[in-house]
Amino acid sequence: MKNSALIKGTAAIAVGAALLLGGGGTLASWNASASATPGTIVSGDLNVAAAAGVWKDRNNATIDIASYKVVPGDKLTYTQVLSVTLTGDKMAANITTSGTGAADGFTTGNVTVTGPALTVGGVAVSNPLKTTQTVTATITFEFLSTTTGRSDVAKAYNFGNVAFNLNQITQSGLS
Repeated sequence: MKNSALIKGTAAIAVGAALLLGGGGTLASWNASASATPGTIVSGDLNVAAAAGVWKDRNNATIDIASYKVVPGDKLTYTQVLSVTLTGDKMAANITTSGTGAADGFTTGNVTVTGPALTVGGVAVSNPLKTTQTVTATITFEFLSTTTGRSDVAKAYNFGNVAFNLNQITQSGLS
């Protein structure tokens, strides 16, 4: 009998300990928590919108490019007003053009295409741009006066493929 009581007592102690350790009882442990309000992350914006552009000749007269026939010595300027949106901390972007190949349909040494030259309110600015603003971009097409003979008669330069591109650049402090 003594053994039976000893076995029952030991079993009762083991069951009690198991209940305490298994969550049936309370073994005290400390814990704490705190909440934070880190805020909301909001993205910026990068956009470019173009108004109607204007072609002018060397004398600053507006021309209709659809009917104008360029001759050696002509210099034509295309002016495009661009609304540039740059919103964001450390936002910066470059305006470039695409679709202004060196000669297109003309002989390479007979034409020069340059640009874009950028101005804000008539004052020259350079890339990169860092604020929202209205920018005037100018592209120049020059049919060089050094063109000889009948070179490039009835040739065409397709500016229909020209695009103004606004490309974000990485400023210092970004990785």
